[in-house]
Amino acid sequence: MPQWTSAVGSTQLARLLTSQQARPASAGTRRPPAYRALADGIRLLVLEGRVPVAARLPAERELAVALAVSRTTVAAAYEALRTEGFLESRRGAGSWTAVPAGNPLPARGLEPLPPEALGSMIDLGCAALPAPEPWLTRSVQGALEELPPYAHTHGDYPAGLPALRAMLAERYTARGIPTMPEQIMVTTGAMGAIDAICHLFAGRGERIAVESPSYANILQLMREAGARLVPVAMAEGLGGWDMDRWRQVLRDAAPRLAYVVADFHNPTGALADEDQRRRLVDAARHAGTVLVVDETMSELRLDEGLDMPRPVCGFDPAGSTVITVGSASKAFWAGMRIGWVRAAPDVIRSLVAARAYADLGTPVLEQLALNWLLSTGGWQQAVDVRREQARDNRDALVAAVRRELPGWEFEVPRGGLTLWVRTGGLSGSRIAEVGERVGVRVPSGPRFGVDGAFEGYVRLPFTVGGAVAEEAAVRLAAAARLVESGSGAGSGAEEPHTFVA
Repeated sequence: MPQWTSAVGSTQLARLLTSQQARPASAGTRRPPAYRALADGIRLLVLEGRVPVAARLPAERELAVALAVSRTTVAAAYEALRTEGFLESRRGAGSWTAVPAGNPLPARGLEPLPPEALGSMIDLGCAALPAPEPWLTRSVQGALEELPPYAHTHGDYPAGLPALRAMLAERYTARGIPTMPEQIMVTTGAMGAIDAICHLFAGRGERIAVESPSYANILQLMREAGARLVPVAMAEGLGGWDMDRWRQVLRDAAPRLAYVVADFHNPTGALADEDQRRRLVDAARHAGTVLVVDETMSELRLDEGLDMPRPVCGFDPAGSTVITVGSASKAFWAGMRIGWVRAAPDVIRSLVAARAYADLGTPVLEQLALNWLLSTGGWQQAVDVRREQARDNRDALVAAVRRELPGWEFEVPRGGLTLWVRTGGLSGSRIAEVGERVGVRVPSGPRFGVDGAFEGYVRLPFTVGGAVAEEAAVRLAAAARLVESGSGAGSGAEEPHTFVA
């Protein structure tokens, strides 16, 4: 059985390598031999996630023709990559990308800060804002008033409270997606929803296609479920999905599931346009792949006048391809662990039946609180405040990072809660490690990739603003200087990948 899960064509790889040449080289840099430049270029594409790990590379002769170089140059480059651990080969199966052995991946999530550290550490680990008041308190008070009738029941509602299911269905219908309550299941957060979907559709060893980069916690959830993750590189910047790559992966790898974030992607902030959504649904349908769409960021558009595309499920009128996941965690508060699934009624029935062996149901009080928000207009009021807060935080953080770290590269997203930043050739893992020593906590890029990609990135969420955002950038700049000078040598607690720009 081949060890690769996707393939990169010679024309595509040549285009990616050519795009690197537009980046300015450091002053005084000597030109390396042609084979070394080619090997370095492919290695950088792997570390940045633009070429996935376990992607089959073109044959030496094909790539030589596409790049207009000798086959000897390509053969020498491949041999250098094999020696360094970035390429594996087997006779009859070809060569595929890899990462060097002995470098464990920083796949763990960031644990919550202990209370005693909150005053000294600026925490940019979680893309979540504090609770919106007075709406949180009012929603809980409203829920307590509605609780007595439910207290006389057993309290187990595996599909969710009927009133909340009906309310969520009405909201999809209002967005132009006719939906019945029977198409909704309430879950314990979006994580609970995706966990249930993975267990139903993708058993251990099944392939799941994921954006590269993607949401770190979901990637880890899928790993622990035994899935074989097939990364699909995002388009550059805020370009959204690379549809040529998606079509190729869906055709060649035939994944059982595909997980995507179409609305203000976490971590890049990209917003997929309607054409991309339509084409991805069509490609998934033809491949027999179930498309799981995470809408947790969909209400967090930050720029005025931005027209949102139709939901992805709007391009699947038969309901046979798309399963949508929503949540109150990003738009309202992460402490309100309420999520939901919108799918065909038979899928919902299967999910509900399987849930009897998991968590039985979502807490009633929190469901009543969310239903109170949605039925009284409190939800929209709170989301409006959320958008204003996130917009101000984004603008403050962008200005501070540009001032303190002018060599770091990023594009400003029009919504969501995250900034995806290329760290000027420095190791994101080292910056994350040293950052904690100087009082700022950030997740490194490899947490959002598969098998060691994105070493040259960090994710910065819009969770702080004003003077705190400015101080966060100052501390990040201090961490970057320590890493660049070599004073930020690792402690060995979690050995990061070496990154060479």
